[in-house]
Amino acid sequence: MIDFVNEGSGDIICDVAAIIVSNRAYLSEIDGKIGDGDHGVNMAKGFGRAAERMEGRDLSLSEAMAELSDVLMSEIGGSMGPLYGMMFANMAESIDGVSEIDARAFADMLRSGVDGVQDIGAASVGDKTMLDSLVPAVEAFARSLDNGGSFSVALSKMENAAVIGRDCTIDMIAKVGRASRLGERSRGVLDAGATSCCLILRALGDGVSKRLS
Repeated sequence: MIDFVNEGSGDIICDVAAIIVSNRAYLSEIDGKIGDGDHGVNMAKGFGRAAERMEGRDLSLSEAMAELSDVLMSEIGGSMGPLYGMMFANMAESIDGVSEIDARAFADMLRSGVDGVQDIGAASVGDKTMLDSLVPAVEAFARSLDNGGSFSVALSKMENAAVIGRDCTIDMIAKVGRASRLGERSRGVLDAGATSCCLILRALGDGVSKRLS
């Protein structure tokens, strides 16, 4: 069974954070078209602070996710802090104590992340939110495994589905949050949450792919 070691893999989350920080302006630009325009600023603040606290520490993937969750839950504004905070908290808990993470453990981790978001949020797939990238990606990963795909193939399917899900939000009408007030006028723009979620999933997938043995 191909897997990777939990211990010492916290750098994956540092790389995820770097991607979010580098896309701060882009995410805020997207958000500014139908939202408050602060999504990139808030996300970069939270992920950046978490990366600073993890710097120089040899953390496991679960420890790094828990550290990120703590920062997101307590130090960034808006709805996205708690949503991403719960996602990473559930993911961290799912693999806590797991020394070697195989594809099934990773699938369970992803599903736990979805559960965390849905437990505190009111959105569903199709509402033009982060779930429109997250849920198809998680389902694509699990489906690939069920069809006999390897861990690396399933990661590729996950990343591709995240992109497709993100892009599908262009044609959606926002059903929750500030953008929902715009009705039909919210159509034609990417959702910022789905876009940041896609960035996270692709960075996570790339980081894991490099560590598979």
